[in-house]
Amino acid sequence: MTHLRYPRLSGLGTNPAAPDDILVRLAAHPAGRHGIALRQGNLADVVVEALLAHGGRDAAEGLHGDRISAAMHRRIAEHPDPEIRTAFADSVREMVALRISMPVNVLEEAYGEPRERLVTAEDANLRAVVASSWSGRPPEVQVELLADREPSVRAAATESPTPGVPPQWRDRCLADPATRTNVARYLPMTLDQAAHLVAIEDRDLRRAVAANPHLTAEIVDLLVEIEDPVVRVGVAHSRHLDAATRDRLYADVVAQRDAGSTEAWVALSWNFPEPGWLRGEPLTVRLGYLDCPQVAFRKVLASCPDLPPEAWQRLDNDSSVAVRRIAARRPETAPEVLERLVRENGDDYNVRPLLVEHPHFPRHRLRTLAEDPNPHARYAALQDRALPLDALRRLAAAPEPWLRRAVARHPNADPALLDRLLTDRGPEIADDAAGNPVLPLARMYRILAEAQL
Repeated sequence: MTHLRYPRLSGLGTNPAAPDDILVRLAAHPAGRHGIALRQGNLADVVVEALLAHGGRDAAEGLHGDRISAAMHRRIAEHPDPEIRTAFADSVREMVALRISMPVNVLEEAYGEPRERLVTAEDANLRAVVASSWSGRPPEVQVELLADREPSVRAAATESPTPGVPPQWRDRCLADPATRTNVARYLPMTLDQAAHLVAIEDRDLRRAVAANPHLTAEIVDLLVEIEDPVVRVGVAHSRHLDAATRDRLYADVVAQRDAGSTEAWVALSWNFPEPGWLRGEPLTVRLGYLDCPQVAFRKVLASCPDLPPEAWQRLDNDSSVAVRRIAARRPETAPEVLERLVRENGDDYNVRPLLVEHPHFPRHRLRTLAEDPNPHARYAALQDRALPLDALRRLAAAPEPWLRRAVARHPNADPALLDRLLTDRGPEIADDAAGNPVLPLARMYRILAEAQL
């Protein structure tokens, strides 16, 4: 995260090419310490000493694990300031008190106990956080958690389908108010169990049942007339629903959204569980969803690897960009399909590998996107690590700050361009420019001198 007042200092603190003497000087400034805290990799002992000298307890909170040497672990453990000695453990305990999940190895380091001991700790909050964090716990530990006296621990133990609920515990978990909403999302259940849950006036519980992938046709019948838009979309994704009923449910939710319902907008816009059952259907059945008006079904269809050429042609021209992007990830996608998709809509940077990294993407055409009128296509051009400097300079003048940020991070930026971006009106851009490892060492020292460090 950028330090808004001193972005060049925070950015320099993250720069992987910044030598230790620069980090030592940065440690004297709050913005510099802010950047160093976000830095990847290990910290040299001399940098840790500087952080402790200037940052005290706040800096010591982030000095743990493999980030620091064994010598620095001993240095902190023997530090004359008790707040520094306990800073990391205290910060973890504060988060545990708020039931904030964190990696289980962090808990082990903070408490000095193995996870097998922590899961039986007296503190119920700690047991709950361990249950949330330790997904690979053995069955016997899961049973202990399901039998815990504290509802919050039982709830944490059932948040995820992994490691699961043993069959002999399913009835109890479906009946327990602490766990029933969690397990209703993923446990197979009988009609009587579902009817009991649906009869409870609990919105979240009904939504959980509607999201369950194991529902029978009889259970779907219980849910189909519930007016909650989230339930309606969930039911509409069921394998047991005919097309006319599915269309009616969707149309009702769309009408609610158009009338201003936030819940209906959420139901249609957020990632509700997909109709993944469609992937297991025969090809002839799946192809019947090519014209399905609900995009969720076409997205699942586009993820199937065995479709015929005429189906791929339809999906490559689907009205939904999301469907076209999923279809384009198949191994045999034509280069012109990939280029057109990126040129018209940019890439999806939340999914790896990127479309421009597809083996069939015409990489020699990537830099031509730098001149495209679509700013999202121009952003994709920056995936060319050898993009010419003149193109980078033009992109650095873009009105879109996210484009200028990408230029500031680019490995082919030269010192003059980075110097210009260091004074950009957007603090995030200045931060990224200072964090670019191609920033000349002399410019790094100038940043320190300008801050009188």
